[in-house]
Formats: sequence, structure tokens, C-alpha cells
Amino acid sequence: MRIIGGRFKGLGLASVGKGDAGAHLRPTTDRVRESLFSILEGGRFGSPIEDADVLDLFSGTGALGLEALSRGAQHVTFVENGRAALRLLSENITKTRSTEETRVLRQDATRLSPNEGKAATLIFLDPPYGTGKGAQALTRALANGWLAPDALVVWEDAAEANTPDDMEKLDARRFGQTWLTFFRVRDRS
Repeated sequence: MRIIGGRFKGLGLASVGKGDAGAHLRPTTDRVRESLFSILEGGRFGSPIEDADVLDLFSGTGALGLEALSRGAQHVTFVENGRAALRLLSENITKTRSTEETRVLRQDATRLSPNEGKAATLIFLDPPYGTGKGAQALTRALANGWLAPDALVVWEDAAEANTPDDMEKLDARRFGQTWLTFFRVRDRS
């Protein structure tokens, strides 16, 4: 795994080998990440990365959030509770020298605590496939003030995600066995 574009381009990230099924580590492949960021930078959703406050739920190694940071996001909050993933995430934050631009919340994304800072404008959601935890985490994040009005949500799963309440589905794309579904948070004001 490596950072594909931006200021950290080409930087190798900590390797998990083929993943860690016991720890639910299944890193987003370089190919899917490259396609995802091409979509995000393609203009269809505006400029969601530039100066974004990113929330990376089920962050694992942090590859998605760090790629966003590399491409112009201003801050990333990683939410992860797996020991193996936290070790790799810490190593990757150190490799990118992005400690000042990141925060790690060591907690279950489905039990996300209330947000006391800025709401995220770009959210990555990569739950263990087929568990239903993605919907739980997104509902909790929305209820606890983590998602800004009009925020863009990118949900990675084994199937196209159903549209959550208070969100509008914008697009869904399949890459082999991975689906990326894009949502916009509806402004509730």
C-alpha cells in the first residue's frame, strides 16, 4: 500500500500483508483508492477534499484519511478500536508526519461519542463487510454532531449501501467485490 497522489505521493504505508481477518483489517486496495480519489477530484461533487475536515470511520490503517490529507484536506479524525489497526494507523501517521493534522479516537465507531469540535465535511465509512455496522456508525455520527450539513459520505462495502435517513444517494460504483456508495447529508436547518 502506498499514498497515490498529493504531497505524500509514493510514500509506502505500513503493510498488513493480505489483511487480518481476525482484526477485520481489509485495506482498500490501491486500485479502488485511486478510482475513489479520481471520482472525488473529478468535480462531480464539487471540491470535497480541498480544506476538508475528514471523519474516517472504521479507519483501519488510515489509508483513506491519509490520502485525503495528502491531497489537500486540512484535518482527519480517525475512529478505530482494533489493536492491530491502531498500531498500523499510528505507524502511518508517523510516516506521513501528520500528527498535528490528525486525531485518533480509540473507540467503536458504532458507539461514537458526541462531537465537541468541527463537524466533518467528508466522511469515509469502511465497516467490516456485511455486518450492518456501517448504518449503526453513520446513524450515531449524525446524531452526535459529527456530520456537517451537505457533507459528502463515501461508504465502502461488499454491496451497494442503502440510503440512510437524512441523506441523498448521489452515486454507486462497483470495483470487483467492492462497492463505493456516495451520499450527501441533507441540510436539516
